[in-house]
Amino acid sequence: MFSPNMNSVPEEAAVPGTVLIPMRFVWKHGGNSVFLCGSFTQWAQLVPMLPVENCDNVFQTVYGLLPGYHQYKFYVDGQWRYDESEHHVTGEYGIVNTLHLSTDDMDVDTETFRRVVRVTDGTLTEVVPSISETDLQASRQRISAFLTNHTVYELLPESGKVVALDVDLPVKQAFHILHEQGIPMAPLCDVRRGQFVGVLSAFDFILILRELGNNASNLTEEELETHTISAWKEGKAYLNRQNDCHGRAFPRRFIHAGPNDNLNDVALKILQNEVATVPIIYSSSEDGSFPQLLHLASLTGILKCICRYFRHSASSLPILQLPICSIPVGTWAPKIGESNRQPLAMLRPSASLRSALNLLVQARVSSIPIVDDNDSLLDIYCRSDITALAKDRAYTHINLDEMTVHQALQQLGQDLYSAYELRSQRCQMCLRSDSLHKVMERLANPGVRRLVIVEAGSKRVEGIVSLSDIFKFLFG
Repeated sequence: MFSPNMNSVPEEAAVPGTVLIPMRFVWKHGGNSVFLCGSFTQWAQLVPMLPVENCDNVFQTVYGLLPGYHQYKFYVDGQWRYDESEHHVTGEYGIVNTLHLSTDDMDVDTETFRRVVRVTDGTLTEVVPSISETDLQASRQRISAFLTNHTVYELLPESGKVVALDVDLPVKQAFHILHEQGIPMAPLCDVRRGQFVGVLSAFDFILILRELGNNASNLTEEELETHTISAWKEGKAYLNRQNDCHGRAFPRRFIHAGPNDNLNDVALKILQNEVATVPIIYSSSEDGSFPQLLHLASLTGILKCICRYFRHSASSLPILQLPICSIPVGTWAPKIGESNRQPLAMLRPSASLRSALNLLVQARVSSIPIVDDNDSLLDIYCRSDITALAKDRAYTHINLDEMTVHQALQQLGQDLYSAYELRSQRCQMCLRSDSLHKVMERLANPGVRRLVIVEAGSKRVEGIVSLSDIFKFLFG
């Protein structure tokens, strides 16, 4: 998480066993070129400050400080400045900002990006908090007990809308409905049989468009016009089968739950079957009426229940206080954290859309960070983004090998994500020093399925943590 200037240890801290407190310095008053300088650099080194995304006037950097009294100023566009909104005094170098760090400041404080590090033989080493196996299991048991004692009824909203599709709808029409409704999937109902039979998702359309774009395939756009969902499900084996973690294919089952099922069982269904949602269906066998679709349960809703229940007693769950870099959760870039045997999938904006779709399928992930040549986060491409190609029937005239990821994201920019607020929801980020509790709170927000772990300042992608990662860790 440290900026490049922290690769070298300040002279005042270059003592074995010394503890540094990384502090975030912020300049909120604009400029084109901003540096930090202070007593901690002997007033001789200018520390570069980087602009904060989507905040043109804000610059920041992180620097490791010893406990004690410090003075500092900012060098903005060739002029020395100080921040009037922060504590300041008149000193040897004119008016300077000051701060005082006591040993009490050495606790992990993710709100200010502080991390405790130790200097050993002139190098910085993170002091990573740990937890005993007893506390770990106790925390997991408390969460499991809560989920077991609460039912799906607690997930049902007071009001809302759930879209279901008839299996006799043409595939093309279903594709457009998902796009127009802004949803990534919908349950399938068979009216003739009087029951729900499956789910159609954006992932299905990724598979369809990959075949549609294959010159060697007999698949034509006319099939999208005329073939019904049921015909597709019956005639295309890949839509009706899925692979397990060993690559073995098995029939895709319709996974659903009832309102009286407990949250623990529903979460396990989602994880074990590798689905994003589970339709909640109420069926009365007495009158033989068509089952009622009540809700689509997801890990987001279950996590929100956990966060709400333990919000005021987080201290009773020691694991919630741990930074995510200290626990086996998420997928990490090489040499950053422990790998879960799955490489971190990333792409450049110039990569073809076909390569993005292939990676989504082959890597079995729901999204891919889009990065620049320095691996800094630019955007993210998700499975559900494929529905944007329904607009103006774009899928009928694109070439998956010629369209780049950048162009595909532009398609989104012209449609659903033209507003900054909506685009910011797509690219949710966190730091490796953020606590598990903070990460869970962010993932519990509607529409957030994963957080990209970035380096403070540079936004270099360090990893990615998803809802399923969190639950796999909580369940042990």
